[in-house]
Amino acid sequence: MLFEGIAWAQQAPSGGNQNQVLFTTIIPLAAMFAIFYFLLLRPQSQKAKEHAKMLRELKRNDEVVTSGGLVGRVTDLSDKLVTLKIAPNVRVRVERPQIQSISSYGKSPAKKEKSE
Repeated sequence: MLFEGIAWAQQAPSGGNQNQVLFTTIIPLAAMFAIFYFLLLRPQSQKAKEHAKMLRELKRNDEVVTSGGLVGRVTDLSDKLVTLKIAPNVRVRVERPQIQSISSYGKSPAKKEKSE
C-alpha cells in the first residue's frame, strides 16, 4: 500500500496516453501563458505606448511631473532633453523619458453649472 502511487507512476505508457499528456502538460502551460500575457505583458505594453505618445505630443507651456517628483513648466524642447521652469529664474534640464506625466496641479477644476 505504501508504494502504490510510485508503481502507478512508473507504469509503461500505453497508446491512449496521448490525451493525458495533452491535458496534464500542454493545456495548463498554455493557460498560464495566456494569464501571464493578459495580466502582465499587455497592460504594460499599452502603458508604454501611452507614455511614448504623451512624450511625442509634449509642447511648450505644458506643466509636467518628472519621475523624481519635480513639477515644472516646459520652456524648451529638444529630441532628448526638456528644459523645465520650476521657479522664477530657475530652470532645469531633464531627459525626455524622465517626464512621468502631464500635471494637473496648475489647472483649476471645471466649474459646475447651477441647475435650477
